Order: sequence, then structure tokens, then C-alpha cells
Amino acid sequence: MLAHVWGLMARPNREWKAIKEERETLTHLYAHHVLLLAAVPVVASYIGTTQVGWSLGGGTQIKLGYLDALGAGIVFYLTILAAVYVVGKVIRYMAKRYPNPPSQSQCVIFAGYIATPMFLSGIVAIYPLVWLCLLAGVIGLCYTAFLLYIGIPSFLNISEKEGFIVSITTFGVGVLVLEALLGMTVLLWGYGERIILSILS
Repeated sequence: MLAHVWGLMARPNREWKAIKEERETLTHLYAHHVLLLAAVPVVASYIGTTQVGWSLGGGTQIKLGYLDALGAGIVFYLTILAAVYVVGKVIRYMAKRYPNPPSQSQCVIFAGYIATPMFLSGIVAIYPLVWLCLLAGVIGLCYTAFLLYIGIPSFLNISEKEGFIVSITTFGVGVLVLEALLGMTVLLWGYGERIILSILS
């Protein structure tokens, strides 16, 4: 797993070829890549919200209790896993337009790998300043778009021009999914305790 992570970040063209030749299974991908890397932003957010607290930089900090943060973390983790699957479904839908499209499992595997920069950018949530998390998220998003752009033509065996169209569409859906995730993150990690208390009262 670590070899692929480093390869995708340092030499993505070569790494995409290696990944394609591996013919990895969906079970193996989730067990050795997605399940572990998706935990990075969740664990970082758990530590950040319980020990430091969310901050907009003005001095006011919002902390969560351990149990509230645990509940928010579980929901956040499951949402991330679902988001990878949804993006894989989008890639599969787009791939049906071309001859010999990859299987649903292969598309989800591809989605799991392109999400790597987003997973890694979540480590900054260990010190959850909103502007810092947004900056890291934008950087992760840009590199994810780059991985998608250079990986799609090889993955679908199509031209770079066609790959650009598929990449733009997939990226657009991915951004919508990301925005939903960010909204949930703010609600769960920033105001989770208040929401839970208002529901229970």
C-alpha cells in the first residue's frame, strides 16, 4: 500500500501502469488502501476536535466530548467509504460509452486510488483551523484532479481528449460529493455536540 501511495504522489504515470498490471481485487483495495487511508482524516479530526477544538482563528474553539467525537467519526468514516464507491459508479457509468469498459469493481478500485491525496490532506485536521483545513483540502483536490486526468485515458483505453471529458464529468460529481462531505464534517465535528443535545432535549 505504502509503495502505491508514494508512487501516486511522486511518479503517478509510472504508478498507474503498475496498478493497472496488478489487477487488484476490490476486497484487497479496501483492506489495504481505502480502509486505512480513509481513517487518516477521521483519526486526525477525532484528535483535533477532542484535544484542540475547531477554530476560525478568532480565539473561540469548539471541542467535542470523546463519545460525541467517536460517533461523528464513525459516521464520517462510513461516508468517506460510500463516497469512494459513488465516484466509482460514476466512472463506470461514463466508461459504458467506450468499447471494453472496465467492471464496476475496477472502477471503484480506480476511484479508491485517485482519492489518495484527499485522504492524506485530512491529516491537517489534527490541528483543526478552518482555513488550514480548507487550504489542505484544496491542494488535495487539485492533485486528485491531476491523478484523475492522467489516469483515465490509460484506465479506459481512450484518447487524452476523451479522457479529459470523462475526467471533467467525474471531477464535477466528485466535487459535489466532497462539498457534501465538508458540510457533514462541519456539522459533525464542529457542532455535533450541540446538534445531539438539541435533538435529545
